[in-house]
Amino acid sequence: MQPHPMIPYTALPALTDAQRIAAAAAFRDHMAARRTCRMFTDTPVPRAVIEAAIAVAGTAPSGANHQPWHFAAIESAGLKHRIREAAEAEERAFYESRAGQEWLEALAPLGTDADKDFLDTAPWLIVVFGQRRGGIEPGEARQNYYVTESVGIACGLLLAALHSAGLATLTHTPSPMGFLREICGRPADEKPMMLIVAGHPAADATIPLHATRKKSLDQIATWL
Repeated sequence: MQPHPMIPYTALPALTDAQRIAAAAAFRDHMAARRTCRMFTDTPVPRAVIEAAIAVAGTAPSGANHQPWHFAAIESAGLKHRIREAAEAEERAFYESRAGQEWLEALAPLGTDADKDFLDTAPWLIVVFGQRRGGIEPGEARQNYYVTESVGIACGLLLAALHSAGLATLTHTPSPMGFLREICGRPADEKPMMLIVAGHPAADATIPLHATRKKSLDQIATWL
C-alpha cells in the first residue's frame, strides 16, 4: 500500500526556557482579561475581523481532521431579531419552568434573565454548528468523529481570536437550539452548539463580581 504523503513539521521559534515561560505568562495575562459581556454597542465591526477570527477557529484539531464545524456569521438586523425572539421564548420557558432551583440559584450571582437584548444590539452573532457527517472534501458525507470535542476546541480558539482583536464576547446556549438551524438555513444533520455574540462593549458595561472568581492553579491542575 502506498503510504500517505508527509511533510516536515512546521518549524517553531527557537526560544530559551525563559522566553517560553514569559510567552506563556503573557498569553495567560492576556486571556485573563477576557470577560463575558452582556452590554454591547451597535458600533460596526469590519467583516474582515470576523473572517480572520473564524479562520483561526478553523485551525483547531479535529477527529480524523474532518473539521466538523460550520460558522454562520450573522450581521443582518432582521435575522438577529428573529434569533432574539426565538431565544427569548426558550429562555422564558427555562426560567419559568425548565430550570431546577439549584440551577437558578447558581445563575443568580450572574444576574441573567430571559431578556437578551444584546442579540439585537451587537454587530455580529456567530452560530457554531457541529456536523455529524462530512469530511474534508466538498460534498463528502462521511462519518465525523469527536464532533463535540472538536467543535469545543474550535470555539475556544474563536473566543481567543476575538478577544485578541479587541472585541467583547458572550457565549449563549439557549436550549433547545433547533431554531438556529432553521433561521440560518443549515441542513438537518448539523447541530447548533453555541451562539457567540461579538462586538464592542457599551460605555457603561459592567460584569458581575462573581464572574471574576477563578479557580487557582492548584485547584485545576495535578502534577504527577
